[in-house]
Amino acid sequence: MAAPLIEDKQIYLSPEMTTRLGAIDIGSNSVRLMVVEVLRGGAYRILDEEREPTRLGRSVSAHGRLDDESIDRTVQALRTFKQIAAGYQVSALRTIATCAVREARNGPEFCRRVREEVGLEVEVIPGEREARLAFSSVQHAFDLSGRNVVVADIGGGSTEIVFATGGLIESIFSTPLGAVRLTEQFGLGENAAPGDLDRLAAEVAGCLKKRTTRPLFAPHFLVGSGGTFTTLAELVMAAKKQVDIPVAGYKVSQAEVRHLLDRLAKMPLRARRSMAGMTPDRADIILAGLTIVDGLLTRFRVNTLVIHTRGVRDGLVWEMIDDAVGAAAAQADPAHRDEAIERLAAACSGELEHGRQVARLAGRIHEQLAGPLGLVPGDRTLLEIAARLQDVGYVINYDQHHKHSYHLIRNSRLPGVRTHDLELIANVARYHRGALPKRKHENLTRLSAEEQQRIQRMAAILRLAGGLDRSRSQQVRDVAARVEGDGVVLEVAADDEPQVDIWGAERRTELFEKVFGMPVAIHWASAPRPEKAAKRPPKPKKND
Repeated sequence: MAAPLIEDKQIYLSPEMTTRLGAIDIGSNSVRLMVVEVLRGGAYRILDEEREPTRLGRSVSAHGRLDDESIDRTVQALRTFKQIAAGYQVSALRTIATCAVREARNGPEFCRRVREEVGLEVEVIPGEREARLAFSSVQHAFDLSGRNVVVADIGGGSTEIVFATGGLIESIFSTPLGAVRLTEQFGLGENAAPGDLDRLAAEVAGCLKKRTTRPLFAPHFLVGSGGTFTTLAELVMAAKKQVDIPVAGYKVSQAEVRHLLDRLAKMPLRARRSMAGMTPDRADIILAGLTIVDGLLTRFRVNTLVIHTRGVRDGLVWEMIDDAVGAAAAQADPAHRDEAIERLAAACSGELEHGRQVARLAGRIHEQLAGPLGLVPGDRTLLEIAARLQDVGYVINYDQHHKHSYHLIRNSRLPGVRTHDLELIANVARYHRGALPKRKHENLTRLSAEEQQRIQRMAAILRLAGGLDRSRSQQVRDVAARVEGDGVVLEVAADDEPQVDIWGAERRTELFEKVFGMPVAIHWASAPRPEKAAKRPPKPKKND
């Protein structure tokens, strides 16, 4: 049986009681705590925030390990943060760790020590998850509808990058460009020679070229998340003597970034620390941070930078709230999930009727063949969701839209649907057309052999169901599917002969016949019935 769609260990929000949540982010440069009170309607207000610069990642790049002094400082900070959260009587406290802990050889040992000495369970998240959390924070702070944006979160050990259009994630990239990491690598602590900065800029440009693509769209602006961006804005504002202006949403041009970088490069560390607007513990890593910012603007051809003062911990809080609200609503009313699917499909593809029809037919085929072919009964729900969302990639462009659909679905959030189930749904939608699934495809490599087989089986059925609405007219009322002899027969019910739809389905049988090792015969229920499903001449490999 497939795993249930509802997440385990949910936080349930009750209108009768106050819910308080805590989020701790263990970064390469600092550890941060945020305590919030959830308001009616799902928003929140901040009760407390705390930051401790522990430089946990300072030796990871050079030695591959967290050093003892940084570990001690971090453990003590976590002990203090836990006590603060307890004082607010939070109903849930989650702790995540990013680049430093996930890269260090003694990262698991650090997590064990935190668990035993502090009583916190540390979740070490991959760069892709870190990027999603940063984007979630941005999405809740800015209206991204109708906008093409790049979101970048610069940390001490890495920079996560998101391409988004209309508030939906299209691509995610994680790079080893961190302000602490590059400062150590290029020896920028005290004084930086011009040659050092030139080599650093070349390293940043080379890494971005190797690890990212350019957006398929022209970005309207780049949203910057993390301490580097906040400090950048405060330095620019101080130089302009701009007071009483909020940092959140402040706009900076690339010319201003370069001017500030040139100015700071000529100053010794002591002078940088005393600058108006400078956070003292960031003065030694600001050159590396600004070089990354300049590289991002150049790589993605963006001139306008918008400052976001929140980040990963804020995204984590929103995830906790969304999970609680979404799961509770989905349990109370399954239609809540369906409404979210409809909204996503409507916003991206405009193919609502086609998606509903394909989902209905795919569900019927799966239901009837589940017993004879040994299909996982619970996969029917995943298949039907994939059918309804298969064309959301249209929002990017028609060409290769099945690949865009994969990324958009995988990076979305549907109430009551587990993250891993979204991965399966996205893969099924990915193969509703185009090339057949191959084990070497990157989107499949992270899945088990059993899950890959399930995806191939669901995608094979989805292709047939999609073909049965090739006319986009929804004239097929039903389909009867059965195993007959050594093959499978699909008997199509329609008021008039659905020639185009049968033709479309026949062109999409290749994956099904390959996966199940059985030929497929398709005919109109009112037409003379063939004796048995038989092999037909080879069909073209190209799919619709």
